[in-house]
Amino acid sequence: MLDQTQIERFEAEAVNSARIRQPLYAPRKKIFPKRASGSFRRFKWLVMAITLGIYYLTPWLRWDRGAFAPDQAVLLDLANRRFYFFFIEIWPQEFYYVAGLLMMAGIGLFLITSTVGRAWCGYTCPQTVWVDLFLVVERAIEGDRNARMKLDAGPWTARKLVLRGTKHAIWVVIAVATGGAWIFYFADAPTLIGQVVTGTAAPVAYVTISVLTATTYTFGGLMREQVCTYMCPWPRIQAAMLDENSLTVTYNDWRGEPRSRHAKKVRAAGQPVGDCVDCNACVAVCPMGIDIRDGQQLECITCALCIDACDGVMDKLGKERGLISYATLSDYNANMAVATAGGSSPVNPSLVRTDEGKFSDRLAHFHIRKIFRLRTFIYLGAWSAVGLALLYSLLTRERLELNVLHDRNPQFVTLSDGSIRNGYTVKLLNMIPEPRMIVVTLQGLPGAEMSAVGVDLPPARSFATLADPDRLKTLKVFVRQPADQIEGTAQSFTFRIEDKAGLESAEYIATFNAPEIAK
Repeated sequence: MLDQTQIERFEAEAVNSARIRQPLYAPRKKIFPKRASGSFRRFKWLVMAITLGIYYLTPWLRWDRGAFAPDQAVLLDLANRRFYFFFIEIWPQEFYYVAGLLMMAGIGLFLITSTVGRAWCGYTCPQTVWVDLFLVVERAIEGDRNARMKLDAGPWTARKLVLRGTKHAIWVVIAVATGGAWIFYFADAPTLIGQVVTGTAAPVAYVTISVLTATTYTFGGLMREQVCTYMCPWPRIQAAMLDENSLTVTYNDWRGEPRSRHAKKVRAAGQPVGDCVDCNACVAVCPMGIDIRDGQQLECITCALCIDACDGVMDKLGKERGLISYATLSDYNANMAVATAGGSSPVNPSLVRTDEGKFSDRLAHFHIRKIFRLRTFIYLGAWSAVGLALLYSLLTRERLELNVLHDRNPQFVTLSDGSIRNGYTVKLLNMIPEPRMIVVTLQGLPGAEMSAVGVDLPPARSFATLADPDRLKTLKVFVRQPADQIEGTAQSFTFRIEDKAGLESAEYIATFNAPEIAK
């Protein structure tokens, strides 16, 4: 067990310390976060590996949809106006699925924030993930915090030029890979990469790669924390999502204050002293460069690396972990009431411990039940309702659709035998990647027959036609009714299409127009 004087101390000051608050915008101060180690850091490594793996590898996954559809598992085919996601195919008129997914994403973000704070920002936000990746490169080349600070403050030597040049070159490679991976979601990845390498790809592909390369390099390497502080709107919104039972990263000053770097001398003088030894380890590891001991701040992304750093210090001192921890405001206030004797005195660490040095039973502790409250259930219910509605619609949707347009001019034609003919544009939408034989049937309209241009069959009340896979087929159909069968100037009837093999059908109610004299 180490003495407090043996704990490594860092010369680190928060960029927004309460003593020197910055204006609304200030020039960027370079932050050199120290590498942290602990359970939250390991979790961030895992999340980074999973998210980057999904982003870079997904376009290369294959999914067999037959001979008439692309075999890329995830593909946004803008040329043919299709979105493929494994076994799901979304057409333009089904954009409500995308809208539903966006609703679920928004509600899910509200749910996560209201329960565990800015966990999205701290672990899965693309900005956070790529900044972590860029920091891995920076540390591997330039060293950890002290080495990077020394290099940055030193003169421009050949070694510094080589290190900086190598670092930025790797950052550019990562940025190019990021922009390159994005375009593979919009075309067949193996084909497109060959075109990009040989210079035969469409200009928009190179423009997209260039733009995303520039933004990734700038945001992940040069701006970093400024994106989260000044550009992202979520820090300003999150306050509306939090309440007294939301979990957030919290400095428990009810046990840490008064902080001191010389605890033995302070105790010898008969003064109270908390567990915080003012080592600044929490500030040194923070990627945003803030001091969590100043309380909740707009810049905090809830990555919890300060918890890992502080827990490591507590382990060396032989003290309980949790000086910085995930806690709710209600628990924090309850414990502050204990530490301050109900608010009648400054924080006194002796009030939260027993004579044996253990924490008092009066202290509040977090329990998982506390996050399951009305707000949580409302968000979870709304999120589940949207998801179930989308799932039901997806499982029950028809893959055969029919649309009919009546000719506007002329609306009817009187034939030489006195019968009346109307013209229609019939659109058959085959929404599966297989050819289908579709039977078109006329229902209602007594005595009427129909014929289709391009279908070499005599007029009848039904005919069959082949619909190409995953395509819209347009037919010009003429409906003729004998004069003695006409019952009015506007009669309703039904076009019905049916795929007998697939047991799917669709109907459209149309109108047959006739002149007044034909009654």
